[in-house]
Formats: sequence, structure tokens, C-alpha cells
Amino acid sequence: MSVEIKIGNRLIGDEHPTYFVADIAANHDGSLERAKYLIKLAKQAGADAAKFQNFAAPKIVSDYGFKSLGSQQSHQASWKRSVFEVYQSASIPFEWTYELKKTCEEVGIDYFSAPYDFEAIDFLDEHMPVYKIGSGDIDWLEAIERIARKGKPVFLATGAADIGDVQRAVHTVLALNPQLVLMQCNTNYTGSVENFKYVHLNVLKTYRAMFPNVVLGLSDHTPGHAAVLGAVALGARVVEKHFTDDNTREGPDHAFALDPIAWEEMVRRTRELEMALGDGDKRVAENERETVILQRRCLRAARDIRAGEVITREMIDVLRPATPGAILPPEIDRVIGTKALRDLPFGKEIRWTDLGD
Repeated sequence: MSVEIKIGNRLIGDEHPTYFVADIAANHDGSLERAKYLIKLAKQAGADAAKFQNFAAPKIVSDYGFKSLGSQQSHQASWKRSVFEVYQSASIPFEWTYELKKTCEEVGIDYFSAPYDFEAIDFLDEHMPVYKIGSGDIDWLEAIERIARKGKPVFLATGAADIGDVQRAVHTVLALNPQLVLMQCNTNYTGSVENFKYVHLNVLKTYRAMFPNVVLGLSDHTPGHAAVLGAVALGARVVEKHFTDDNTREGPDHAFALDPIAWEEMVRRTRELEMALGDGDKRVAENERETVILQRRCLRAARDIRAGEVITREMIDVLRPATPGAILPPEIDRVIGTKALRDLPFGKEIRWTDLGD
């Protein structure tokens, strides 16, 4: 039996529709009203959950440490302010939680947040149905353990990690809590098409083999929908993408996020894919039953056959359509050597009631 996890009123797992998480993250741009507006847009675009991030800059980044690197690197190279300042402006006050959750409830979408310190882990417990652990904390085992002990489902992103990191984190969660969504992720946030080379969706196959008792997911930062559709085809049932209303806005997460139009298309394409994937049982589908008649062949009289004649191979044509009740090609050897019990005109299908020993 496939694994199922309950998030709010939704079941997620192999037999259920993909659960879409709109990661609003820092795209609130410091405005509570804007954050609430993005929640409403995300719901309209087909998201199942709106996700935020709770951190205090001094508890997640070291101003001294980043300045000591000499320059800002990777996606941070384009930031106009220091790393510490960007994180400080992107942080969400705990007081926002009540309003954000209320807005999510009003529009019918799940609310949750990724906590990045012990205080946030404990504060958020009563406000959300699931915890998200970001890729950067995959080896902070004491935080992972603290989250797992809350007894709620855990989404674990695995970007910028090797399989040893993943095993250690997974085992830490599962030792305390069986409700785990393991998410393949690549944590390059540049939005470059080049990044498709590094998404490595086939890692989902590895996760399925190594960890059969988890739900698979994808946390994605690539443009378009290719990675999401590929992941769903490989078994992912939770998808997280950043969400914004305008990719041109200034901020760390806007450029590579999906806008409402692109998000809605992603959901629509995924629902089409889910229908197309089916259940794995190879059978004649309901919508091709007529096609069986039209495209299959049956045995037909290759000439007029008189009653009493012994049937030879030359007297049989194998032709479309496969008229219901006619003898089908796999049985041709059984027909050869029998006698016609009645006259069969040229072209007529041959039935067992037409033949005898």
C-alpha cells in the first residue's frame, strides 16, 4: 500500500493529486497587506498552500561571516544590499502569523512557514499543519529533531546535499516521526535555463528505492514547467515553487518565481499529466473499445466456402474489422483442418458456430 500523509484536510501520496505549495517567502516585500494579497492570488492560481519563512536575521546569517567572504556570490551577487540587510528586510514578525493564517483560512488554502531558529520552531507549532525544513538546514540535526518531535508532517528539501546528508536527515526525522515528504531540490536561484542540467530528477528514483516509506516531492527554482512535470511523472506528489505577482520587482526571490498566469498553467498541465499517468494496469481503455473492433483483425473467408469443405490456410483472410464473435488471429491454427458446417460467402467473418470437426 502506498504511503499517505494528511495535511489539513488533504491526503497526499501516490494515489492523490499533487499538492502545490506557493512559496511567497520574501516576496511580501515587507508589507503584510501585500503578503495577504499574494495568498489570495496563489489560491486563485491553483495553489494548495501558501508558505512563508520565519527567521530573525541575527539567528540565520552572520553579518561578519558574509562580509569576510570578500564578495557576494552566486544569486546573492546581484543583491544591492548586504546579505544581512536583505535577510533583515525579508524577515516576518511573529505577529503577522495570525493575519496570514486567517487570510489562508478565508480563501481555503493551507498556511505554513519554514522556521529557521528554535524560537520560530516552537512558536509556529500551534499555527500550521506541516513544517518545512529548508535545504540549508539539512545538517542542523538538532533543529530537525526539534521539528520532528512536534509530531506534524515534515517537508525536507535536499538541495546542495549529498546522499549521506540526506540519509542522516531522513533517519533523524523517521526515528521520531513517520510523516516525511522528501523533496529533491537544486538550490541555485539564478533562474538560468542552464540549471536544468543540475536538477537531477532521477534522484527521485533513488529516494524511492532507499526510502520507500516517504512521500516524494520537488522544491524547484527553474523556469517553466519541465522540472515539475518530470518530477510528477517520477512520483513527486508535493511541488514547491516561489510565487510572485511581478517578476520585475526588486527583491531576492521575485526574478525566479512564477507569476499567477504561469502558476495556473503549471497546475493545469500537472492535472493533465496526472490523468495521463493512469494506474499502471495495462488494459483496453474505455475510450478505445470501439478501436479494438476497427483496428484488430479477424478470420474471414478468402473465397466462397461451401458447407463440408475442409478449411485450408489459403481459404482464410486475416482482415479488419474484428467483428464481435468472430474468430481472432491467435486461433488460426485451430481453424485449419476443420470443416465448414454451412456456406460462407467471400469476405464473411468466420465463427466457431460455422465450423465442426
